[in-house]
Amino acid sequence: SLDAVSDRDFVAEALFDIALIGVHLSRLGEEWVLWTTQEFGFAVLDDAYSTGSSMLPQKKNADIAELARGKSGRLIGNLTGLLATLKALPLAYNRDLQEDKEPLFDSVDQVSLALQALGGMIATAKFNTDAMKSAADAQLLGATDLAEWLVAKGMPFRQAHARVGALVSKSIRDSISLAKLVEADDELGKSAAELLQPGVGVSRRTTQGGSGPVPGVAQSAELGAALTVMRTRIAALNNSR
Repeated sequence: SLDAVSDRDFVAEALFDIALIGVHLSRLGEEWVLWTTQEFGFAVLDDAYSTGSSMLPQKKNADIAELARGKSGRLIGNLTGLLATLKALPLAYNRDLQEDKEPLFDSVDQVSLALQALGGMIATAKFNTDAMKSAADAQLLGATDLAEWLVAKGMPFRQAHARVGALVSKSIRDSISLAKLVEADDELGKSAAELLQPGVGVSRRTTQGGSGPVPGVAQSAELGAALTVMRTRIAALNNSR
């Protein structure tokens, strides 16, 4: 039909899906750029997936993460370019539609390369779990736990928020440990101060989808099962060709 020969929705949809994957890879790449800095120190990249600086001998560049981050702009551009080509085309086939091939093939090539490169980078990286644990156990991160503790004791959240916020401000201003201030506080005391001990705050996150160890293990198992299903489907599609 006239509509069928002029339709390129399937190309636009494919380019959107690829562009969205690119956006997610870009976010992932940015996290790795930050995690591998000296300031964060959460991970160290393998030499095979990084380069040295041309000027700074001590510097290791997260090239794969940066390139994956940059590829997202190219993928978004391919999608935008095709949509602009399709805009205002009349029914039936138009020569303009020949322009659908280059962005589609390029996007497939670029996202495939980015996925393989990032996969290898992550698989060979070494994680500094001590640095990650230290960051997760920062005392000020337990402020929300303190407010929730007060709410459980019957205090309205607005009041609990203000109460804990005042202690946090004093801790920062006077360079005093938040745990010491909490322990000395009449409304909080030693029981509340225990919420600021290493590992306690993270372990309290037990709801489904939470960031604690228990839901984390469950989510990991769910993702593993989903990946197995996807691999099975992909293998079946490849075998059917």
